[in-house]
Amino acid sequence: MLRIVFNNLEKSELTKVIVEERLMPIIEKFPDLRGHRLTATLSMQNSPQQAGPDLFSVRVHIHGKKYKNVILDKSAQSLYVALADICNHLLEKLNREGDKDRVKSRKKTRKFLTLNRFAVVDEP
Repeated sequence: MLRIVFNNLEKSELTKVIVEERLMPIIEKFPDLRGHRLTATLSMQNSPQQAGPDLFSVRVHIHGKKYKNVILDKSAQSLYVALADICNHLLEKLNREGDKDRVKSRKKTRKFLTLNRFAVVDEP
């Protein structure tokens, strides 16, 4: 389930559609994400005391069974650049999280095999 939250930013259907278009291929690539909660928070930081450009940030929080509390935050001077950054890094982060599970299961299997190989069997 994908939820889009606007923080200090006007809600826009166009922005919602663009965020969904960018994140849906990632959800399709990782089918385990379908049972997870994805929250994309779009925000703009603007300082009234200090002159300067606005800073847009996109934060994606994934919470579920397989991917527990994956949080990624990117900022840029354009909302769409920050969104592109988050999509690229989210792919890497999810690949790494999936690899951790695969490495743990391999390690467990190797440990089990080595323990069984060196076990002494008493013959009658």
